[in-house]
Amino acid sequence: MDFTDIFPFAVNDGYLILTLVNFFGSLVPFVPLPGFLLLATMSIGNQYDLHILALLSAVSATIAKQIIFFVSFKGRKIISKKTQKRMRPFERLVKKYGAAAAFVAAATPVPDDIIFVPLGLAKYNPRRFFISTLAGKIILSYSIVFLYHYLGLSIVEPLVKDLDSATPIYIGIAVFGIMMTVVIVLLLRLDWAKILGKFLPWTLDENNND
Repeated sequence: MDFTDIFPFAVNDGYLILTLVNFFGSLVPFVPLPGFLLLATMSIGNQYDLHILALLSAVSATIAKQIIFFVSFKGRKIISKKTQKRMRPFERLVKKYGAAAAFVAAATPVPDDIIFVPLGLAKYNPRRFFISTLAGKIILSYSIVFLYHYLGLSIVEPLVKDLDSATPIYIGIAVFGIMMTVVIVLLLRLDWAKILGKFLPWTLDENNND
């Protein structure tokens, strides 16, 4: 299977398809891979402007993550009082390091929603979240674009050469998304007072809500 078989329309449809795939791929929690694969594919060769690719990818992903953040922000209302109480020490932790955490999560190929959802639940500052996430996504997008542009298919061909279709990749994406959803559910069920109280006692201080 050729790498471009994963997105057979990418070469012809260009920047608009990249924006849509990256936006909707980022909008679904824990499954950023579709946008990553398309960006990598379009970065190979000289058909597209590398700066436009990187910026479109960064902005579309950031807007999608901002929506996830606001859904989490508003979703706090449906969480039980008991769960909110358990989460307060963790919320204080992510609020204190929120900007740095959002930046690192956005700038690295980690499942960033594990950080973004708790930041929303903790009602972190939306403007700081947007700026930190955009900065991180710009760095990540430029890294992907330049890496695949200059190294080309030599990186990705070994990963897909033995596949007959893209189905195993899509299944893997779905399974990964389910696993990360389970992680978020576990985050909501853990007793963070017991976990953080031993090592970060300041997170138990009810007066420390900044």
